[in-house]
Amino acid sequence: MKAVVAHEVNKFSVEDVSLDGPKAGEVLVKMRATGVCHSDLSVINQTLPLPLPMVVGHEGAGVVDQVGEGVTNVKPGDHVVLSFVPTCGDCFHCLRGETHLCMAGIPTGLMLDGTSRVKFNNTPLSVMQFLGAMAEYAVVPAISVVPIDKDIPFQVAALVGCGVTTGVGAAIKTAAVYPGATVAVFGCGGVGLSIIQGARIAGADRIIAVDLADSKLEMAKVFGATDLVNASGDAVARVQELTGGMGVDFGFEAIGLSKTIEAAYRAVRRGGMLIIVGAGSLMDNVSFPALMLFAEAKTIRGCMYGSVNPRVDFPRLLDLYRHKRLDLDKMVSQTYRIDDVSKAFDDMEQGRNARGVILFN
Repeated sequence: MKAVVAHEVNKFSVEDVSLDGPKAGEVLVKMRATGVCHSDLSVINQTLPLPLPMVVGHEGAGVVDQVGEGVTNVKPGDHVVLSFVPTCGDCFHCLRGETHLCMAGIPTGLMLDGTSRVKFNNTPLSVMQFLGAMAEYAVVPAISVVPIDKDIPFQVAALVGCGVTTGVGAAIKTAAVYPGATVAVFGCGGVGLSIIQGARIAGADRIIAVDLADSKLEMAKVFGATDLVNASGDAVARVQELTGGMGVDFGFEAIGLSKTIEAAYRAVRRGGMLIIVGAGSLMDNVSFPALMLFAEAKTIRGCMYGSVNPRVDFPRLLDLYRHKRLDLDKMVSQTYRIDDVSKAFDDMEQGRNARGVILFN
């Protein structure tokens, strides 16, 4: 089967790899769609230091082909969305309603039992987040799949596996944006656009989109932004101006850079909340004045996977889509074949897409 393999830093290609069948507690999924997410590129360039060589891809949907021993939550023929966080339901965090922090497995590139299912030239490969979704087939933990209704298009369902869930969840669950709130979103890629949609669904009154690219700002307007700010100027001053000099109730950073995190913090009003959604580098440190942390009483929250429970929230998000409250069709601005993955990554880096999606036959 074909798969996108990151061989070493900044080197990837489409390769023919072999795949073992599912073991106990695992599922073989015939992939039908996988989103092209910046986190995949972050593995390739090692901003996210996962072990290489690795089959990348963590945002996908497909059809269950086989199930291993003991699997009861899905059966062959089921349509499923993959979750890049396995949720066991029994660990410390799951029992406290924090399934997005499930301790079932640390992403080492191997399956939950510590072995690999994929080989290239007879050499075992790692897979991203227990999935390796940029491939024609994937063996994944059963606790990483969520069954969905068969009327949902695969290219739409795939987005729920990461970007849309992270963004909409950040607004609705992590931040708990309330009706009438003011919001600023720094970074209008796929996750940022989903934050904007989540804030709109939650009833925010003013949603300020901040980005360097006018093309992304125009997309933000389509998805619910009320104000557009090009960050080539003084974005913080402009956000404060739009909010009567006070700043926003909620500031979201969806890039993962210290300078934008610090800017988003300054754009938040006293007593407001900064939500850090972008996945940054271990080498990039963020600084806040200690006195201002005390005096301004702002809350700083990290956001992992939109604070969602995949088994509960994936179907809810797709219901919002079905009832035309969450626009996922326009989020898919370009589709690709797996052989065109280089162009898909290039288009993502150039800001040409809300989300690009690789489709499989």
